[in-house]
Amino acid sequence: MAKVLVLNGPNLNLLGTREPEIYGSTTLKDIEDMMARRAEAAGIGIDFYQSNHEGRLVDKIQEANHNYDYIIFNAAAFTHYSIALRDAIAAIDVPLIEVHISNIHKREEFRHQSVLAPVAMGQICGLGIESYMAALEAIIYKLQK
Repeated sequence: MAKVLVLNGPNLNLLGTREPEIYGSTTLKDIEDMMARRAEAAGIGIDFYQSNHEGRLVDKIQEANHNYDYIIFNAAAFTHYSIALRDAIAAIDVPLIEVHISNIHKREEFRHQSVLAPVAMGQICGLGIESYMAALEAIIYKLQK
């Protein structure tokens, strides 16, 4: 059975209450439940992890190597400056899809650059919580090919 790891970075534990005009009212648990149902229907294993701490996310990425087939990652603010996360992604053999709820390219200038994108398989942003589902659907499609 293929396995997917969904990682979420800082402040995403506050989804549902954090800046709802940008991020909506859906909680991280709601997103996880929605993804788990879809993964189960597709016969895929899925695990979730959220941390506000960069080093813990680095550890999870390293642990994912040879244990997961894909990673979906919303690194949140770390997207724009964490070379440690970028290097961890580059060091493993697991394809990673970077996701964002908002369109980072339409927001503040400092959010336009992703240091992770060059080492990610792809980036999905601006679709709201459906960014996560789009990433999962892309993985399901690739696994079925």
